[in-house]
Amino acid sequence: MTTGSGHSFTSAEASAALEAACQVVGLRHDRAELLRLGENAIFRLVHDPVVVRIARNIDVLGDATKEVAVASWLRDCQLPAAEPANYDQPIVVVGRPVTFWRLIDDSGAKASVADLGSILRRLHALAVPGDLCLPDFDMFGRVAARIAAADLADDDRAFLSDRLDLLRSRYQALRFELSPSAVHGDAHQSNLIVQPDDTVVLIDFERFAFGHPETDLSVSATEYLIGWHTDDEYADFVNAYGYDVREMEGFPVIRAINELKMTTWLMQNIGESERIAEEFRTRLASLRDDDAPRNWQPY
Repeated sequence: MTTGSGHSFTSAEASAALEAACQVVGLRHDRAELLRLGENAIFRLVHDPVVVRIARNIDVLGDATKEVAVASWLRDCQLPAAEPANYDQPIVVVGRPVTFWRLIDDSGAKASVADLGSILRRLHALAVPGDLCLPDFDMFGRVAARIAAADLADDDRAFLSDRLDLLRSRYQALRFELSPSAVHGDAHQSNLIVQPDDTVVLIDFERFAFGHPETDLSVSATEYLIGWHTDDEYADFVNAYGYDVREMEGFPVIRAINELKMTTWLMQNIGESERIAEEFRTRLASLRDDDAPRNWQPY
C-alpha cells in the first residue's frame, strides 16, 4: 500500500485510503461512490450521509484544517456552505489528510454561472475575523509541484516550468481594482450544489484564502473565453456580481495563469484514461500558442 508521501494518486490508492479512514471513525466504506479525482479524491458513502475528502499527501494537512474552520465561519455568517460532519478532524491515514462532510441534499440541478456570481458577491463582502487566520492567496497553487512530479518529456517539462516563471513575473506587476477580501480560490460551478429548495450551497474550501476578488472572478471569465459559457450566461454572471473582470488591464495575464493551472491540474490524472491523456495533450499544445483556439473539454 502506498504511504501517500509522493504525488501519485490513482483511484485505487484513493479507495485504499478511504477504507483506512472509515475504519478509524467507524464508518462503512463498501460501495462508496468516487465523485471526483483531482487535488482530492471525493467519495460519497452509501450507508451514511457523509462525503469523504482525501488529499493527495501530508503537505496539505494545513489546508484540510483550514477547510473545517472556514466552513464553520461561513455557517456563522449564514452563507450556505458545506458543513463538517461530527468527527474530530482532519485525520491522517496512509500519509493522506482526510475530512468528513455532511451530505448535502442535491436536487440534481446544475448551478448556473449567475448563481456563482451571486454567492461570490456575498462572500467577497464578508468581514474576515482576525482569528480565522486565512493565508494569503497563492495564485499559482501547486503548479510547480505538479510539474516536478509529472511524467513528462523533458521539453514539455521545460516549457511548463518556463511559462510558470514568466507568468509569476507578470503577475507580480499587476494592479488590482477591487478591495482584498476572503476568496474561494477555486470558484467554478462544480463547487456549488443546488438543494431541492433551490438554495445554492458553496463547497470545497481547500484553496480558501485572503486575496484579490478578481482571482475568483477570472475563473468564469476564462471558461467563457474557452467556450464553456454562452454570451448570455456570462452576461448573467457579470450582472449578478456587478463587475466584469475582463475590464482589468492585467486580465490576459490572469487568464494565462488559469489556463496553466487547468492544464497542470488535469495532468495529474493522465494515467486514469487515454481520454484524459489526450485532453492534456490538447491543452498543452494550446499553451504553446496564445492565439490558438482553446478547443478544451471540461473535466
